Amino acid sequence: MRHRLKDVAERAGVSVKTVSNVVNGHVHVRPVTRARVEEAIAELNYRPNLSARHLRKGRTGVIALAVPELDIPYFAELARHVVTAAAAYGWTVLIDQTGGRREQERVIASGITDHLVDGLIVSPLAFTAEDLAGLEGTPTVLLGERVEHGPADRVVIDNVTAAREITHHLITLGHRRIAAIGSQRTDGGASARLRLAGYADALRAAGLAYDEALVAPAPAWHRADGAAAMRGLLDSGVRPDAVFCFNDTLALGALRALHEAGLRVPEDVAVVGFDDIEDGRFSIPTLSTVAPDKERIAHLAVELLADRLDGDPAAPAKELRAPYRLELRESTRTP
Repeated sequence: MRHRLKDVAERAGVSVKTVSNVVNGHVHVRPVTRARVEEAIAELNYRPNLSARHLRKGRTGVIALAVPELDIPYFAELARHVVTAAAAYGWTVLIDQTGGRREQERVIASGITDHLVDGLIVSPLAFTAEDLAGLEGTPTVLLGERVEHGPADRVVIDNVTAAREITHHLITLGHRRIAAIGSQRTDGGASARLRLAGYADALRAAGLAYDEALVAPAPAWHRADGAAAMRGLLDSGVRPDAVFCFNDTLALGALRALHEAGLRVPEDVAVVGFDDIEDGRFSIPTLSTVAPDKERIAHLAVELLADRLDGDPAAPAKELRAPYRLELRESTRTP
């Protein structure tokens, strides 16, 4: 039997309005009364009718999350955190992937918003500020640095500083020929450009030359791309003593290529990644990496969306920065 608000009110000996105030988190309820209502809620196992609440506000209770690729572990892990954060608001999350293509990002952003979702969280690779301008009326939160100074709220991490710090870590270990895997010259390569900039900054600060021969492009950031880039570096005669891969899946591919070449990690070549995906904690050796706080990124994005839904939709766009840390493991640490 599903209990109603009225049943809770009768059990607690208060009005339906008082129960509603407690359920909705209003502060103007005496502590003794709140405790009595909460006890009645627990005894009756009462669950609010979130669908009715959303409908009263003219909303669906559904938001959308669009990411480039669901088979990239970083985005799968991030999606899990977004679902968890959204559940605190009683929201359901629709998840789609864009392939990083501008047209697909535009289709998802415009095609699922009309009365289907209350807002959108998107990690764009090709979106432009002009594309976003056409989404007026749909609260949108961006993840990452692709669109700067645009009309939407966004959550970022400091990619340049993070890349500089992980490269500096390699330098402090005595490495001097540090390769970089993952550079991209496409419009969608915003993260790649920022991480390359941080890598170059660290070399410059240490008095080391930036060598184009040590920078390997990767059209995509998959394991196969990392392995191919690492093989290309070795086949070219370039012999790095360390490698900074711009994400962890590239690093896992690089680890495989180094193993096939008979090189030991980290004794012959140290390897670091970026993203702190779960696979890196179980690779052999375990992977040193930059660990963005994915849970915090998700919570900030959902909070921005909630603020935009309940606040002033015309308020200036906000940019929030999520923290990160370095996770230093076996791939840079000798026994």
